[in-house]
Amino acid sequence: MDLALSPATIKSVKEIDEELEQLSERCIEVGLKAGLSSVGITTAEPFKEAQGILEERKEAGYAANMQFTYRNPERSTTPTRIISDAQSLVVGAMHTPAPRLPESSEGDSRISAYARKDYYSDLRNSLKSIAELLESEGWKTRVVADDNALVDRAAAVRAGLGWVGKNSNVLLPKKGSWFVLGSVVTNAPLAANEDVVEDECGKCTRCIDLCPTGAIVEPGVVDARRCIAWLVQAPGSIPLEFRAAVGNRLYGCDDCQEVCPVGRHGREKEEIEDSFADIPALELLSFSDEEILDRYGHWYIAERNPKYLRRNALVVLGNSKKESPDIEKGIAKYLSDSDQVLKEHAEWAYDQRRTL
Repeated sequence: MDLALSPATIKSVKEIDEELEQLSERCIEVGLKAGLSSVGITTAEPFKEAQGILEERKEAGYAANMQFTYRNPERSTTPTRIISDAQSLVVGAMHTPAPRLPESSEGDSRISAYARKDYYSDLRNSLKSIAELLESEGWKTRVVADDNALVDRAAAVRAGLGWVGKNSNVLLPKKGSWFVLGSVVTNAPLAANEDVVEDECGKCTRCIDLCPTGAIVEPGVVDARRCIAWLVQAPGSIPLEFRAAVGNRLYGCDDCQEVCPVGRHGREKEEIEDSFADIPALELLSFSDEEILDRYGHWYIAERNPKYLRRNALVVLGNSKKESPDIEKGIAKYLSDSDQVLKEHAEWAYDQRRTL
């Protein structure tokens, strides 16, 4: 008798499929209970379209000198480079409370929503709960979040969490883009999502029209050379033409998310009242290197060098319209700094404030 066709073998295959379906449902349930806002599952097939996009934009110069997934597009779009026999990705999104806030006080520095606390640590812990479930069933796993090993936005879209908006962020239906994304890569053949989330951007172009530097050059395409979120992270000097546009942003820029109407009405009132988004720029300039890294070491800081946050703080103070001897003193301290980047930005800030 051909055992492959026996009733017992056929039943066994069905049972395995049912068990994997149940395991898939349990992964989603565990992720949601662990604090994820949305969870989806997709296959570990290569993200060929995403690889092509990365290569095209890198060639066009839109990546500036960013590394991350641009460093090796083939690697970051091939999950089997993470686990050689990977079959599935369990993708999670964690909400980063981020309402549209009032303007900051003069001399304060705005911080992007995802950086106000170490959301990625929380995200990894939630994803770890899913990984532990899979490992308890005998499967291999690896948690990947904020990692150049995987294109997290492409994974989120294919897992059915949302769509790529015109601001290039993944938008979740009725929730917007206030999320951090990560995945559990596994060799478990889980039940993958097959539904595509409908694009709800429609004719809206608010993110494109209201970008402070015109960095969104076409729907879904951001030129990092103009994007404030990258300019304040990049090493070296912030280009003169964009320093005024940086305004009071110390780290990141949320403008294209704040103007997006998707999910705007679902934000809780207490988030508007309680969200912490500002730190005094002068206070940051007084911190030692160790203090800066202790407080903000979970951020991406170029070369792990605190001088780049000081550089940003000098630009914030240069853009401040507040008349204050303390601000003048804080800037003046760096006019003769031995570091040319800090000296240059202090000179710019000093000149800006002479026009008050």
